[in-house]
Amino acid sequence: MRNVHLLGASALALAIAAPAYAQQTTGNSLIDEIVVTATKREQTLQDVPISVAVTGQKTIEQAQVRDLIDLQTVVPSLKVSQFNATGQTNFIIRGFGNGNGNDGIESSVGVFIDGVYRSRSAAALDDLPEIERVEVLRGPQSTLFGKNVSAGAISIVTKRPQFETGGKIEASLGNFNTRQLRGTFTGPVSDTLAVRVSGSLNKRDGMFTNLTTGNDVNDRNRWSVRGDVLWEPTDKTSVRIIADYNKIDETCCAVGSILNGPATLAIGGVLGKPIGDPSKIFDRNVIFNTDPNNTLSGKGISGQIDHDLGFAKLTAITAYRNQKSASFQDIDFTGADISNNRTANTIKTFTQEIRLASSGDGPVSWLAGAFYQDEKLDTGRTITYGSDIRAFADALSGPVPAALLGALPAAIRPALTGRSNIYALEFLQSLATPTLVRPGSTYFQAGQGINDFYNMNQKSYSLFGQVDYAVTDKLTLTGGLAYLNDEKKARSNVVLNDPFSSLNLAAVPQFPALGLPGNIYNALGALQFFYGNTTNHAPVNYPNATESGNLKGDKVTYAVRAAYDFGAINAYVSYSTGWKAGAYNLSSDSRPPNANGVGRTANPEDVDVYEVGLKANFPGGYANLAAFKQSIKGFQSNAFTGLGYSLVNAGEQSVKGFEIDSAWRPVQWLNLAASVTYLDAQYDSFTGAACVNYDTARCPVNPLTGLRPNFRNLTGDTPAGIPKWSFSTSATINKELSADYQGFLRVEYNYTSKTHLTETTPPNLSSFDQNVINASLGVTNTPRQLEVMVWARNLTNDKYLISTFPTVAQDGSYSGYPSAPRTYGVTVRKSF
Repeated sequence: MRNVHLLGASALALAIAAPAYAQQTTGNSLIDEIVVTATKREQTLQDVPISVAVTGQKTIEQAQVRDLIDLQTVVPSLKVSQFNATGQTNFIIRGFGNGNGNDGIESSVGVFIDGVYRSRSAAALDDLPEIERVEVLRGPQSTLFGKNVSAGAISIVTKRPQFETGGKIEASLGNFNTRQLRGTFTGPVSDTLAVRVSGSLNKRDGMFTNLTTGNDVNDRNRWSVRGDVLWEPTDKTSVRIIADYNKIDETCCAVGSILNGPATLAIGGVLGKPIGDPSKIFDRNVIFNTDPNNTLSGKGISGQIDHDLGFAKLTAITAYRNQKSASFQDIDFTGADISNNRTANTIKTFTQEIRLASSGDGPVSWLAGAFYQDEKLDTGRTITYGSDIRAFADALSGPVPAALLGALPAAIRPALTGRSNIYALEFLQSLATPTLVRPGSTYFQAGQGINDFYNMNQKSYSLFGQVDYAVTDKLTLTGGLAYLNDEKKARSNVVLNDPFSSLNLAAVPQFPALGLPGNIYNALGALQFFYGNTTNHAPVNYPNATESGNLKGDKVTYAVRAAYDFGAINAYVSYSTGWKAGAYNLSSDSRPPNANGVGRTANPEDVDVYEVGLKANFPGGYANLAAFKQSIKGFQSNAFTGLGYSLVNAGEQSVKGFEIDSAWRPVQWLNLAASVTYLDAQYDSFTGAACVNYDTARCPVNPLTGLRPNFRNLTGDTPAGIPKWSFSTSATINKELSADYQGFLRVEYNYTSKTHLTETTPPNLSSFDQNVINASLGVTNTPRQLEVMVWARNLTNDKYLISTFPTVAQDGSYSGYPSAPRTYGVTVRKSF
């Protein structure tokens, strides 16, 4: 009735976790049965015929892994990045992943917590509760996990309530005034009912300083509570109900200048406002005229029923989640009051999964199930100009040569009399609508901008099944099949309050004939921040007469595998397909079909992967190898271009590579582990990539309009953000100090080869490698179950950029997110 599940540990984490999890050992041998549920049924890590990395509780505690952002330090094929808001976090596996920043795009990496799908990455950011294991499944998992795991899946399994009273409380103190408190208590209410209550508090001062306001940026202020009830009325039935709530209220996130182009230099020179110094990008100082603020809350309830029917085990998981977030940001990232952005969203998600898994020891085992999701999303932003916007626009457009002032209509010359400089904006205003426009007070005024709001309802379901057939004691064949169906209904409500963006410059009859200098004309075109590249110079909301606002799609995916047990080595070959549903571009960069600009939607992603693997056991260790060729047709590229998101489908993107996970215990007191990931990625076809400032060959400026083409051809290029090499290694010394005391020392090293971070920024500005060392040292009093640990992350204070992007509304300037500095502290943990 009270099953004891073995705690999983990957080959990477196993060397550390094994002493805590071992059921049995022989000499120096590590445990040889590590149970995982990567295929939604229990299998040993060495037997499961897919590439999966599993991190256990002991590794999470000793490595000071506090959230999924930290998890990447022990899983090199997983990359996690947080951008300009707390909720803008991106998960990437084997170089594939998207979905941050644009609520219409779901992640290519699905996150599941206790079997419940979290549809947006922000929903997985709460501090991890009491963990049993974290499984990272690499490659498409659509056959068993649904439509939005085309790059992989992260499955987090928390500890169930126990029928023996126990618990744990821990407190941490560290630099930057870090204060962390976590606790969990579990015990029986009756012979059939047990509970677990957990909570956490995480506070820290900011790692960066806003030199304009003097306040900290990138602080931590979050807390969470969680209740977990387990009812086991019979040996055949268990019911688990989980309710949780988490809250984040933080000043985030730090952005620094990596190149100041002409527009940014004008802010510093002409306007006399503070701007960032690219040579001091790692000084941990930022320049905002206001502090960025982010709030995020998530709450949910789930229920899981497991019932043994004899011939099969029935599992049903029902869940409802409600997530809200809001942020306020100075999006020009300077000391000038040019533009601010308020964003908010609410996401309500209902999910239902039901499945049957066969019982028995016969040659055939099977699993069948269904999944349903119903989600309602409201999202939007309001971008408003600030008090310095007009001076900024005048500085960019520049004064009109005196020789051209004679072309002004006589009726409006008095309005400009006595001015030493007549700026191009005033000149244009006078020519365009002399009876309606007052020079200096119509265009680029504080409060103008855009209201950009959307709602989307989504319903999706999948039917899936898998059969394993043991042909012999050594050979097992597997076949899986899934039908996926998705429908999205979206509605936009975009209102443009920027009259200059609404201007059709070509319709000013005098303007083309004046022969204005090209730099003035180009500057005027560049100042049309919204809809300057559309024929109507205004939004077209949907649904409308030609756009239904509906996006439907379905797909059949499948997987076939063969696994052979050679004894000390298990080998497998597999071919699998995946699918990710179509996406809406819920930003003002979207355009009606066939219009001049980025489309409303992106088509689905189709994935296929060929993979071969070897999983070897040897005295004292493990070594697992997976080699693969993976491709995504229609990859949903979501590039930030400086004002919005360019959502387009790449024709095809592929990656060839391999992963090696290994662990070895040469002597009883020393555990060694190493993991290597090699990725050779390429755009096999991508003709619709967003155009950028620095690529003048493929994105030349049209001298007649001041605009660039919308797209460029990246076919044959290496996709940005995918490191060729990732390497992680660790060494852990476990030492018995006395009859009552045990100690450990853990050191880990993480390396990522030099990588061009973002395709919208120049490679010479945004190519970095990573060399990060983490360490921890601890002593445990075994009778008292008391542990004291000192730890440090990024011990050598390695400096790199996490990501880069074109600076908002400052063409030719670029910004980036600096890495976190060295952090260190002490943790005291008491178990009972």
